[in-house]
Amino acid sequence: MRKVKGVIHVGANVGLERDLYAARNLNVLWIEPIPDIFDRLKNRISAYPNQRAFNCLVTDVDEKEYSFHIASNDGGSSSIYELAAHKEIWPDVTYTKTITLKSITLDSLIKRERIELNKYDTLIMDTQGSELLVLKGAANILRHFRFIKTEVADFESYKGCCRLMNMDEFLQGHGYKRVVTKRVAHKHGVGSYYDVLYEPCA
Repeated sequence: MRKVKGVIHVGANVGLERDLYAARNLNVLWIEPIPDIFDRLKNRISAYPNQRAFNCLVTDVDEKEYSFHIASNDGGSSSIYELAAHKEIWPDVTYTKTITLKSITLDSLIKRERIELNKYDTLIMDTQGSELLVLKGAANILRHFRFIKTEVADFESYKGCCRLMNMDEFLQGHGYKRVVTKRVAHKHGVGSYYDVLYEPCA
């Protein structure tokens, strides 16, 4: 965080990191798709003038309707994908309802809102399996980021989700290398979840 000047955080939930970001005086764009969670997020960041929030579902295409599944853990595991082996690690997490949301790409959102990208050098994603779609929809701005951080599994946590090897392959093809790998959850015979960090190759 000492090297970061601004964050675009896709998959905000209620903004748990807001105080950490504020302590570093970072510019922050939060992006959260679930309307009621977004309302809570807006309230929680209202005291921080450098933090803004957008109620959007970010994928690789504009104006596509998705069935978005709301998870029982206060929305934390909500996704456009059906649960797969995720329930092997977190058996208590289920989907409680499904809503219809229309997507936008990160490229289009930045353009529509006239965001000054020079204020944001870090992309953080926690979108429960759709992180690769977020990256594909950011093709025009991707190389702008000094850091890309994401949560990703090495197994099919959600049906058809991005896995660690997919993330590595895509970002390596766009000039990034993985520099940090931290395992945050694991089950023998299933696989692991990681927090990973990428930087541009020298």
